[in-house]
Amino acid sequence: MARYFDRIKKAREAVKMGFGFSHTDPIPTMKGKYILELTDSRTGKVLEHIEKENLVTLDGGVLIAMLLASGATPTPPAIRGLTMLAVGTGATGPILNPDAPDNRQRHLNAEIARKPFTSTVFRTAAGAVSAVPTNVVDFTTSFGEGEAVGPLNEMGLVRTISMNPVVLNPVVSVFPTYDPSLDLTVCDILVNVSNFNLISKPNTSILTITWRISC
Repeated sequence: MARYFDRIKKAREAVKMGFGFSHTDPIPTMKGKYILELTDSRTGKVLEHIEKENLVTLDGGVLIAMLLASGATPTPPAIRGLTMLAVGTGATGPILNPDAPDNRQRHLNAEIARKPFTSTVFRTAAGAVSAVPTNVVDFTTSFGEGEAVGPLNEMGLVRTISMNPVVLNPVVSVFPTYDPSLDLTVCDILVNVSNFNLISKPNTSILTITWRISC
Protein backbone atom coordinates (compact mmCIF):
# COMPACT_ATOMS: atom_id res chain seq x y z
CA MET A 1 0.00 0.00 0.00
CA ALA A 2 2.84 2.37 0.83
CA ARG A 3 4.34 1.78 -2.60
CA TYR A 4 0.99 2.58 -4.21
CA PHE A 5 0.70 5.94 -2.44
CA ASP A 6 4.33 6.67 -3.28
CA ARG A 7 3.58 6.17 -6.98
CA ILE A 8 0.53 8.46 -6.72
CA LYS A 9 2.64 11.12 -5.01
CA LYS A 10 5.30 10.97 -7.73
CA ALA A 11 2.66 11.22 -10.45
CA ARG A 12 1.17 14.31 -8.82
CA GLU A 13 4.62 15.88 -8.52
CA ALA A 14 5.26 15.19 -12.21
CA VAL A 15 1.98 16.90 -13.13
CA LYS A 16 2.88 19.92 -11.01
CA MET A 17 6.28 20.12 -12.66
CA GLY A 18 4.64 20.03 -16.07
CA PHE A 19 2.29 22.87 -15.19
CA GLY A 20 5.30 24.86 -14.02
CA PHE A 21 6.64 25.30 -17.55
CA SER A 22 5.94 28.55 -19.37
CA HIS A 23 5.15 28.55 -23.11
CA THR A 24 7.79 31.27 -23.44
CA ASP A 25 10.58 28.93 -22.32
CA PRO A 26 13.04 28.12 -25.14
CA ILE A 27 13.24 24.52 -26.33
CA PRO A 28 16.78 23.39 -25.52
CA THR A 29 16.73 20.32 -27.77
CA MET A 30 16.14 22.27 -30.99
CA LYS A 31 19.39 23.44 -32.58
CA GLY A 32 20.30 25.18 -35.79
CA LYS A 33 23.43 25.87 -37.78
CA TYR A 34 24.05 27.04 -41.31
CA ILE A 35 26.51 27.29 -44.18
CA LEU A 36 26.47 30.55 -46.14
CA GLU A 37 28.32 30.85 -49.41
CA LEU A 38 28.55 33.83 -51.76
CA THR A 39 29.89 33.07 -55.23
CA ASP A 40 30.60 35.08 -58.37
CA SER A 41 27.88 34.11 -60.84
CA ARG A 42 30.24 34.34 -63.82
CA THR A 43 33.42 32.70 -62.56
CA GLY A 44 32.07 30.51 -59.77
CA LYS A 45 34.71 31.89 -57.40
CA VAL A 46 33.75 31.72 -53.72
CA LEU A 47 33.69 35.27 -52.37
CA GLU A 48 32.46 34.55 -48.83
CA HIS A 49 32.02 31.39 -46.76
CA ILE A 50 30.52 31.28 -43.26
CA GLU A 51 29.61 28.34 -41.03
CA LYS A 52 27.87 29.29 -37.81
CA GLU A 53 25.34 28.21 -35.21
CA ASN A 54 22.17 30.25 -34.76
CA LEU A 55 19.62 31.17 -32.14
CA VAL A 56 16.17 29.63 -31.70
CA THR A 57 13.62 32.28 -30.77
CA LEU A 58 10.88 32.10 -28.15
CA ASP A 59 8.34 32.29 -30.97
CA GLY A 60 10.01 29.23 -32.49
CA GLY A 61 8.91 27.28 -29.43
CA VAL A 62 5.38 28.61 -29.86
CA LEU A 63 5.30 27.40 -33.48
CA ILE A 64 6.37 23.91 -32.41
CA ALA A 65 3.58 23.84 -29.83
CA MET A 66 1.11 24.95 -32.52
CA LEU A 67 2.24 22.17 -34.84
CA LEU A 68 2.00 19.52 -32.12
CA ALA A 69 -1.48 20.69 -31.14
CA SER A 70 -2.81 20.85 -34.72
CA GLY A 71 -4.32 17.36 -34.57
CA ALA A 72 -5.47 15.34 -37.56
CA THR A 73 -7.12 18.23 -39.40
CA PRO A 74 -4.64 21.11 -39.53
CA THR A 75 -5.76 24.39 -41.04
CA PRO A 76 -3.02 26.24 -42.96
CA PRO A 77 -1.50 28.69 -42.72
CA ALA A 78 -1.90 28.95 -38.95
CA ILE A 79 -0.01 25.69 -38.30
CA ARG A 80 2.19 25.74 -41.40
CA GLY A 81 5.86 24.91 -40.83
CA LEU A 82 8.88 26.86 -42.04
CA THR A 83 8.42 28.37 -45.50
CA MET A 84 11.09 30.98 -46.26
CA LEU A 85 14.51 32.36 -45.46
CA ALA A 86 14.79 36.12 -44.93
CA VAL A 87 17.89 38.31 -45.06
CA GLY A 88 18.45 41.86 -43.89
CA THR A 89 20.83 44.71 -43.19
CA GLY A 90 19.84 45.71 -39.66
CA ALA A 91 22.12 43.84 -37.22
CA THR A 92 23.34 46.25 -34.57
CA GLY A 93 26.90 46.64 -33.34
CA PRO A 94 30.29 46.76 -35.10
CA ILE A 95 30.41 45.75 -38.78
CA LEU A 96 32.95 42.99 -38.17
CA ASN A 97 31.45 41.86 -34.87
CA PRO A 98 27.69 42.50 -34.74
CA ASP A 99 25.68 42.13 -31.58
CA ALA A 100 24.28 38.67 -30.87
CA PRO A 101 20.57 38.25 -31.61
CA ASP A 102 18.09 37.91 -28.75
CA ASN A 103 15.58 35.07 -28.38
CA ARG A 104 12.83 37.66 -27.82
CA GLN A 105 13.35 38.92 -31.37
CA ARG A 106 10.23 38.54 -33.52
CA HIS A 107 11.46 39.75 -36.93
CA LEU A 108 14.63 40.97 -38.59
CA ASN A 109 15.60 44.56 -37.86
CA ALA A 110 15.78 45.58 -41.53
CA GLU A 111 14.62 42.79 -43.85
CA ILE A 112 15.31 43.40 -47.54
CA ALA A 113 14.39 40.04 -49.09
CA ARG A 114 12.84 36.67 -48.36
CA LYS A 115 12.51 33.61 -50.54
CA PRO A 116 11.00 30.09 -50.38
CA PHE A 117 13.37 27.19 -49.96
CA THR A 118 15.06 25.76 -53.03
CA SER A 119 15.12 22.34 -51.34
CA THR A 120 14.18 20.67 -48.06
CA VAL A 121 16.11 17.49 -47.30
CA PHE A 122 16.00 15.10 -44.33
CA ARG A 123 19.36 13.82 -43.11
CA THR A 124 20.59 10.90 -41.05
CA ALA A 125 22.67 11.46 -37.92
CA ALA A 126 25.73 10.91 -40.12
CA GLY A 127 24.62 13.60 -42.58
CA ALA A 128 23.49 11.34 -45.43
CA VAL A 129 20.27 12.03 -47.33
CA SER A 130 17.35 10.14 -45.78
CA ALA A 131 14.40 8.78 -47.75
CA VAL A 132 12.21 9.02 -44.65
CA PRO A 133 11.66 11.88 -42.18
CA THR A 134 14.28 12.22 -39.43
CA ASN A 135 15.03 14.73 -36.69
CA VAL A 136 17.57 16.50 -38.92
CA VAL A 137 16.47 18.61 -41.89
CA ASP A 138 18.32 20.95 -44.26
CA PHE A 139 16.58 24.03 -45.66
CA THR A 140 18.40 25.54 -48.64
CA THR A 141 17.68 28.90 -50.28
CA SER A 142 19.55 30.56 -53.15
CA PHE A 143 19.37 34.27 -53.97
CA GLY A 144 20.43 34.85 -57.57
CA GLU A 145 21.70 37.85 -59.47
CA GLY A 146 19.77 40.98 -58.60
CA GLU A 147 18.21 39.38 -55.50
CA ALA A 148 18.98 40.42 -51.90
CA VAL A 149 21.58 42.91 -53.13
CA GLY A 150 23.11 44.97 -50.33
CA PRO A 151 25.22 44.94 -47.15
CA LEU A 152 23.80 41.84 -45.45
CA ASN A 153 24.38 41.06 -41.77
CA GLU A 154 21.26 39.30 -40.47
CA MET A 155 18.98 36.46 -41.55
CA GLY A 156 16.38 34.05 -40.23
CA LEU A 157 14.03 31.18 -40.96
CA VAL A 158 10.39 32.22 -41.09
CA ARG A 159 6.96 30.60 -41.04
CA THR A 160 5.02 32.93 -43.32
CA ILE A 161 1.29 33.48 -43.61
CA SER A 162 1.57 34.24 -47.33
CA MET A 163 3.63 32.28 -49.84
CA ASN A 164 4.18 35.53 -51.74
CA PRO A 165 7.61 36.88 -50.64
CA VAL A 166 6.51 40.51 -50.95
CA VAL A 167 3.55 40.09 -48.59
CA LEU A 168 4.63 40.58 -44.98
CA ASN A 169 2.60 39.88 -41.84
CA PRO A 170 5.02 40.82 -39.05
CA VAL A 171 4.39 40.52 -35.33
CA VAL A 172 3.67 44.05 -34.12
CA SER A 173 6.09 44.51 -31.24
CA VAL A 174 8.77 46.84 -29.95
CA PHE A 175 11.96 45.04 -28.92
CA PRO A 176 12.92 44.12 -26.23
CA THR A 177 9.31 43.89 -25.05
CA TYR A 178 7.96 40.35 -25.52
CA ASP A 179 4.20 39.90 -25.23
CA PRO A 180 3.34 36.17 -25.11
CA SER A 181 -0.39 36.91 -25.39
CA LEU A 182 -0.20 37.97 -29.06
CA ASP A 183 -1.96 35.67 -31.55
CA LEU A 184 0.79 34.28 -33.77
CA THR A 185 -1.62 32.32 -35.97
CA VAL A 186 -2.07 35.47 -38.07
CA CYS A 187 1.58 36.55 -38.12
CA ASP A 188 4.84 35.57 -39.75
CA ILE A 189 6.92 33.73 -37.14
CA LEU A 190 10.69 34.13 -36.92
CA VAL A 191 11.94 30.75 -35.69
CA ASN A 192 15.73 30.93 -36.09
CA VAL A 193 17.87 34.05 -36.36
CA SER A 194 21.54 34.87 -36.85
CA ASN A 195 23.69 37.98 -37.11
CA PHE A 196 27.00 37.78 -38.97
CA ASN A 197 29.87 39.91 -40.21
CA LEU A 198 28.75 42.22 -42.99
CA ILE A 199 28.67 40.68 -46.47
CA SER A 200 28.21 42.95 -49.46
CA LYS A 201 26.21 41.07 -52.10
CA PRO A 202 26.63 42.57 -55.58
CA ASN A 203 24.09 41.93 -58.35
CA THR A 204 26.60 39.65 -60.10
CA SER A 205 26.68 37.09 -57.30
CA ILE A 206 24.72 34.12 -55.98
CA LEU A 207 24.06 33.70 -52.26
CA THR A 208 23.32 30.13 -51.16
CA ILE A 209 22.39 29.32 -47.58
CA THR A 210 21.78 25.86 -46.15
CA TRP A 211 20.25 25.90 -42.69
CA ARG A 212 20.28 22.63 -40.74
CA ILE A 213 17.77 22.12 -37.94
CA SER A 214 18.20 19.28 -35.45
CA CYS A 215 15.54 18.37 -32.91
